[in-house]
Amino acid sequence: MNDMIVRMAASVLLLCLFCLASAEAGNLLVIPAFGSHWTGMRPLVEELGRRGNQVVVVIPVESLNMGPAQHTTTLTYPVPYTKIQLQESMNAGINGLLSVDVSTDLARFQSFINTMDMLKVIITRNAEGLLSNKDLMKKLQDYNFDAILTDPFETVGVIAAKYLSIPAIYIQTSHPCGVDALASQCPTPASYVPQPLTHFTDRMNFWQRSVNLVRTLFQPMACRRMFARADEIASHVLQRKTSVVEIMSRAALWFMRFDFVFELPRPLMPNMILIGGMDSKKAGLLSQVSFSNSCHFTLLLILPLLVSTNKVSLNLAKEEKKFDIIIILPLLPVIIFKCKENQRVPGLVVND
Repeated sequence: MNDMIVRMAASVLLLCLFCLASAEAGNLLVIPAFGSHWTGMRPLVEELGRRGNQVVVVIPVESLNMGPAQHTTTLTYPVPYTKIQLQESMNAGINGLLSVDVSTDLARFQSFINTMDMLKVIITRNAEGLLSNKDLMKKLQDYNFDAILTDPFETVGVIAAKYLSIPAIYIQTSHPCGVDALASQCPTPASYVPQPLTHFTDRMNFWQRSVNLVRTLFQPMACRRMFARADEIASHVLQRKTSVVEIMSRAALWFMRFDFVFELPRPLMPNMILIGGMDSKKAGLLSQVSFSNSCHFTLLLILPLLVSTNKVSLNLAKEEKKFDIIIILPLLPVIIFKCKENQRVPGLVVND
C-alpha cells in the first residue's frame, strides 16, 4: 500500500515537472526539514531519482538524521551549530513541551504561544546558513531547476524557492500554526475544524466551539509570531518587504502527508493532494527461529501496553519460574517464551 502511494505521489510530481518543462526528465531541487520531515520525504525523492530525474538535495553539514539519498546529488552548507548542540537543543525543547500543563483551555493556549516562540528559532536556524552562501546559491541558479520540493516547517526552502524564482511544491503533515490553510485561503470552519494543540475533535460542545473560534481568530497572529524572524530574513534576501505567508500563498502544489481515515474532516484546496502513509516502510519477513522441545511460547494480545524498554523479565513467586518477555513493538502482540533453566531460544537474545 505504501509503495503504491509513493509511486502515485512520484507520478503526480513527474506530471508537474513535465508541464513545467518540455524535457523528458525534470530537474528538481529538494530542501528538506530535519527529523521525521526528511524521513517522510525521502522515499518520494529516491523514487523520482530512480526514474531518471536530476534530483539535487541540499542539507546542512550538521544534522541528526539527514544524509545522502539514493539516486540523488547531495550538496551541503555550513551551519552555526554542532550535532551535539543540536541534540541538546532538541532534548531541551522536547522536555519543555512534555512538562507543560495542558489541563485547562487557558493552559493549552499559553502552551500554544510558548510553542510558537520556541519554533521561531528552530525554523530559521538553517535559513541564513544557506541563503547567505553566495557560491552555493549561484550554483543552484545554474542548475535551472524546474521546481523545488520542500517542507514548509523550515522556512529555508520557502525563501530559497522565491529567490530562485522556481515553482514551490510543499510536503507536510500538519503545521503548528496552520499556515497551509492561512496561505492558501482554505476554509477552516471553527464549528468542526479544531485548531492545532487544542486537543478538540470535530464534535465540540458550545464552550469548545467558542474557544476554537477564538483560536481561529488568533491564527494569523500566531503565524506572524512564529515567522517573525523568517520574515526579516526573507525581506533581507529578496530586497523587499515580504512575509513567509505571502510567499507560501503562491505554492504550486501541497502534498499533505495525512489521510482522512485517521484525521478529522476538514476542507482542502484543489492544489492539495493527500499522500498519507507514504513514509510507512514495507513490512519485512520475520527471521526464522527454531525452538527446542524444552521451550514453548504463547502469543498474547496486550494492546494497551506501554513500556520504556524493549525487554522485560518477570519472576513469578508462586511458580518460582522465570518468563522472558520480548516486546516486538509497543502496542503490538507480545511473545512470552517459557524455557527450562539455563536454556535459551537459538538466535534470540533475552534478559537474565
